[in-house]
Amino acid sequence: MAEQPIQTSANDTPSSGQSIKKSNKRKLSFLILLAIIIIGGVGSYLYYALYSRYYEETDNAYVNGNLIVVTPQISGIVTEVVADEGDYVLQGQTMVLLDPHDTEIALQNAEASLAQAVRQVRGLYSNVDSYRAQVEMKQVAYAQATDDYNRRQKLSASGAISQEDLLHYRDTQRSAKNDLIAAQKELATNIALVDDTIIESHPEIKAAIAQLRQSYLNNQRTTIVAPVSGYVAKRVVQVGSHIPSGTSMMAIVPKDQIWIDANFKENQMQEMRIGQPATITVDLYGDKVKYRGKIESLGMGTGSAFALLPAQNASGNWIKIVQRLPVRIQLDGDNLDKYPLRIGLSSVVSIDLHDTDGLLLPNAPTGKPRFSTNVYQDQMVKADQLVESILHDNGSNRPDAAQTKNVTGMNQ
Repeated sequence: MAEQPIQTSANDTPSSGQSIKKSNKRKLSFLILLAIIIIGGVGSYLYYALYSRYYEETDNAYVNGNLIVVTPQISGIVTEVVADEGDYVLQGQTMVLLDPHDTEIALQNAEASLAQAVRQVRGLYSNVDSYRAQVEMKQVAYAQATDDYNRRQKLSASGAISQEDLLHYRDTQRSAKNDLIAAQKELATNIALVDDTIIESHPEIKAAIAQLRQSYLNNQRTTIVAPVSGYVAKRVVQVGSHIPSGTSMMAIVPKDQIWIDANFKENQMQEMRIGQPATITVDLYGDKVKYRGKIESLGMGTGSAFALLPAQNASGNWIKIVQRLPVRIQLDGDNLDKYPLRIGLSSVVSIDLHDTDGLLLPNAPTGKPRFSTNVYQDQMVKADQLVESILHDNGSNRPDAAQTKNVTGMNQ
């Protein structure tokens, strides 16, 4: 039989044009992908070279600040609690009152003791004047007895008087001499009690003044005031409780004494220096609120170094762990009034590393206190005024120290 030719349709024949189009699409896609990779790589390099390498960031950062614990300096029963948790208090404002009756009685006793001591010391000065007058009298009597005895000696030599009368005048002279010596010793004893002093500087008066000042302070300390302005937190004191001295009653958080403790990895801190600017955000307000600050100090040790149980790395199964160092960020006060921070809040800290001229560690001590309060410095003013009033009322005639400086001499 004759072979029949195979007939093929136009649809079954492969199109060379479509193959070329697919190949061109694959090449174009590859070129686009390659271009994207190159652009991404160049962009990443430029981002790192121009921006990323100059910034270090961590989210291991928390708001910290001074937590000022308010404690009584004396023991007592609480009669009033003026401030509660969340309240804002001003420096010097009354926060807690203790029962003042015991301290008032002690203050009255101290006032009486000072007044009595002033009068007693004034009596010592008067005794000195009295004994000085007695010494002068004894000196005159001794001089007169000596003259009488000397004249009787000459008369006795000529036989004008008897030997018995001469012995009588000799005994009178010796008695006058002994009386003078005794009076001088009494004068010296009394001068030793007031020598080189005035009433204010006499030891008994100074001791009484110190007792009065202490009693006055104890009475003032029944009113417990806020050492700084801030917000009250963690109140535990209750009305009617007996509070021993030094017991924690509540805490004050000053809103202007807030900082950030950021914990950076050790390999992030190669270019960090004191004074470099920082940008901070906190989770409470989100990224819309940014705080500015600068590095105040770089930590002197890792957290594990100061832990209660430090890590022991001398074991055989040791694994290297990247350590973190604390960095303290001092905040600027730009947003603190409008967006106040609370102690313990989580934050994100970014450090600008452009300026590396700062110090790694401080090279000079601080010239002034970082934190201070002057709420207690005027407590002794009224106490001193009270002391002056008592001294004036009970010792207005105060002898000068020069009057009692030297013991009156005697020529024997």
